[in-house]
Amino acid sequence: MKTIKKTILGLGILASGLGFAQETEKFDNPTMKNMIKIGGNVGLAVPSENASAAVGLDLAYQNLVTPGFGLGVATGYTHFFGKENTVDGVNLDNNDFGVVPVAALIRIYPKDTGFYFGTDLGYGFIVGDENVTSNTAPNNTRPDGGLYIKPEIGYHNNDWNFALQYQKVFTGDKGEVLSQKYNAGALGLGISYNIPLGQ
Repeated sequence: MKTIKKTILGLGILASGLGFAQETEKFDNPTMKNMIKIGGNVGLAVPSENASAAVGLDLAYQNLVTPGFGLGVATGYTHFFGKENTVDGVNLDNNDFGVVPVAALIRIYPKDTGFYFGTDLGYGFIVGDENVTSNTAPNNTRPDGGLYIKPEIGYHNNDWNFALQYQKVFTGDKGEVLSQKYNAGALGLGISYNIPLGQ
């Protein structure tokens, strides 16, 4: 836990240093200081016990606190496609479900164009059928949500962001059916377009 805290603190200091040290087009162009990001994502459920794939829409607001460091809020909707699974000799027909995050957005941009990284961190609401499976099974109630995280790394310019990302809602033991654990996580690709709002 101490290592994670030190890493987060180090990233924050690095981001502040990079942001103050560079002069970029983003601050030369005041319309790029505040922006709406609209995009989508597609991925594979990892692990794939109760879901197979995911596809979603993303919506975020970002303010560039410095040219290299952005903060904001993020939401959207990701749809997870349920899959059939055989567990302990029982065939489970897992239902589709959706994830609606309410999260803080953190982005670090070492240069005006090129590599970037960051994460969304908050709460993910799980929506859809109240049951994990469409057939009868013990302990069949799906979780309502949990801690949400979506780290990503990718390429950016003033208009577009292309990223490799992992999104996950941590539900603990909730939604576990027999020995099948409930997964609301996916590894995939994301793309978003920046709409400038000015200062």
